[in-house]
Amino acid sequence: METLHKLNILTHIVCGSAALLLGLVALAVNKGKRVHKRVGNVFLVCLAVVILTGLFGVFVFRRNAFLLVITALSGYYGFSGYRILQTKSNQPQLLDVVIALASLGTVFYFVFYMSEIGLIWAPVIIYSTVGALLAIIAYDLLRYFIPKASYRRMWLYEHIYKMIGAFTALLAAFSGTVFNAYHPYSQILPSAIGVSLQVGFILYYVRKQKRASGNVKLPGVSAFANKPLTP
Repeated sequence: METLHKLNILTHIVCGSAALLLGLVALAVNKGKRVHKRVGNVFLVCLAVVILTGLFGVFVFRRNAFLLVITALSGYYGFSGYRILQTKSNQPQLLDVVIALASLGTVFYFVFYMSEIGLIWAPVIIYSTVGALLAIIAYDLLRYFIPKASYRRMWLYEHIYKMIGAFTALLAAFSGTVFNAYHPYSQILPSAIGVSLQVGFILYYVRKQKRASGNVKLPGVSAFANKPLTP
């Protein structure tokens, strides 16, 4: 079991590092283009492996159970952000509801056993991570009540927010683990950077879409708005 545990950790580290590098590339290249979509797909594959190895670490090798919440946060962000590209609507889908409820279950599991698990990381990080996961799940379950005509203008911004959120959660987990002596700042700083990126990219595309609405076809937004994005 010790050998399997070390192999699991190695796979987790390699795929997590690859996901961070791919996330940076996805942020840097033109959005909606072939390179962006291909890099994004590989990012999601690496993220899936990180999630799987993280779950093995918690449930099979009985390691830090707080990793379950971090894993669920980054994984749920990535899953939900990808699903938006597939559906581009807020029509209820069974798969989305099931994953949302399963992610919610991880929060309840962690909170229920928190006294046994202990506050291994700084409380501000633990509570903010749990709060972030609860907030995004609550939004996803409530978005079905948003008028469909309104949501058609929102899905791009939601995709941006969630995919950057997935990248940020990985970055915060990496920084918090590597720079353990600098808690909680080694986790707060990546989170602040992620929020800045989310706000910046969303504002950029809001302005770009407003310009595109005047019968001017602009690259990037038109690729997102007018073409189906296939993985």
